[in-house]
Amino acid sequence: MINSAKGVIELNDVMVEAISVRKSFGDNEVLKGIDLTVNKGEVVALLGASGSGKSTMLRCVNHLERIDSGRIYVDGDLVGYERHGETLRELSDKDASVKRRHIGMVFQSFNLFSHKTVLENIIEAPIGVLKTPKADAIEKANFLLSEVGLADKTHAYPAQLSGGQQQRVAIARALAMDPKLMLFDEPTSALDPELVGEVLNVMRRLADDGMTMIVVTHEIGFAREVCDRAAFMSSGEIVECGPARQVLTEPENPLTRDFLKRVL
Repeated sequence: MINSAKGVIELNDVMVEAISVRKSFGDNEVLKGIDLTVNKGEVVALLGASGSGKSTMLRCVNHLERIDSGRIYVDGDLVGYERHGETLRELSDKDASVKRRHIGMVFQSFNLFSHKTVLENIIEAPIGVLKTPKADAIEKANFLLSEVGLADKTHAYPAQLSGGQQQRVAIARALAMDPKLMLFDEPTSALDPELVGEVLNVMRRLADDGMTMIVVTHEIGFAREVCDRAAFMSSGEIVECGPARQVLTEPENPLTRDFLKRVL
């Protein structure tokens, strides 16, 4: 058993467990022994100033960045490695991609294929990776586009969409892989202010539906209202973690208080 913001839970209720995670780029140690647990169905915000290690931590969860030491588990599976007796061996890029397929990730820049239509962007991975029959992939893509309010954009190209629309397509594309976990890396930071709300509304609905999510964001209002817990990072460490409303309204750590004063 472990303790969490939702009380004492069983280990099989844990979706993400990071243990003493360290990561350096050259001489710059970006993550300094991160411990973080995310329960199934929980939404956790990672907050902090630029350079605090939030995005690097998120990328380590699905092995887009290789950790230097520590362990990360997703739904009980070791991320990026496999055990051979008492030692660990890093997975090949191909095997890591297979493990990663049920972890959805939405980036700051939408990363859509500019030469493909909205529909083609969404169905490519289910057909190519999951071997979903094309008709089934199209049916699911149409459903997801309806869910994110873009049912009429099936045959549009990314350049014909607003930034908010492109980000909603990116979310639909991630959901098409039936993820058990969604990672959001500042999904609204590249958007004009008037477009932020439409993306956050989609994320709210995902939270309401019980999707497990880790969200790197500067949207404090969203984090306070939607997230179960908030973890504040500074200089590669989590210096405060607890119920989101508590951390964001009555922070205990002076670093958290100073950050919130600046962003609010």
